[in-house]
Amino acid sequence: MFTGIVEELGTVAALENRGKGARLTVRCSVVREDLREGASIAVNGVCLTATDLRSEGFSADLAPETLERSNLGALRPGSRVNLERPLSPVGRLSGHIVQGHVDGTGEFLSLARLEDENWWLTVRVPAELDRYLVYKGSIAIDGISLTIARLESDVLSVAIIPHTYRSTTLESCRRGDRVNLECDVLAKHVEKLLHKLELTKSAKVDRLTAESCEGDISTLP
Repeated sequence: MFTGIVEELGTVAALENRGKGARLTVRCSVVREDLREGASIAVNGVCLTATDLRSEGFSADLAPETLERSNLGALRPGSRVNLERPLSPVGRLSGHIVQGHVDGTGEFLSLARLEDENWWLTVRVPAELDRYLVYKGSIAIDGISLTIARLESDVLSVAIIPHTYRSTTLESCRRGDRVNLECDVLAKHVEKLLHKLELTKSAKVDRLTAESCEGDISTLP
């Protein structure tokens, strides 16, 4: 589990095609300090398994599903990536619960500077994710824990403080770029629970209707 608080900006050293998948190699220092072979690491919000550890970084294998659902396949040598290690048992949950299971990608529209040195980020989101988005709710964009400040049709907006702007990949994003989106896991669980309750209710109504019809038939002369 992650929190969406980026610890370091890494640099892509290589992205090699391997069959239908790929192998990503990242140069970094801070997150490398206590990283172990086989440990989880979030790269642009995608939970990967660190392998081939070296003093200057690590590698991670990308499955076809990862390449299809995230923006990692568009990375090139020199690309910057947001890095975060998993939350430790004694760590603080400074952002929100982020699983590293990206739901899809959105389209980066703009990042406008405001008068107070903050920034205003707008992203177009896929229609299938709309049901998980709420005003003032949490969302992870390229692994960054952010709060939704505005929702208009298929576009969401969030405020970006100077620290987040300086410490993440947002500064280098350009219009049309794909950004990874992970909706709040709590919203997903609530939707699943409500769906099950609706199915249970529907089944109960059908059963009562059937019993009522059987009762009507049995009373016929």
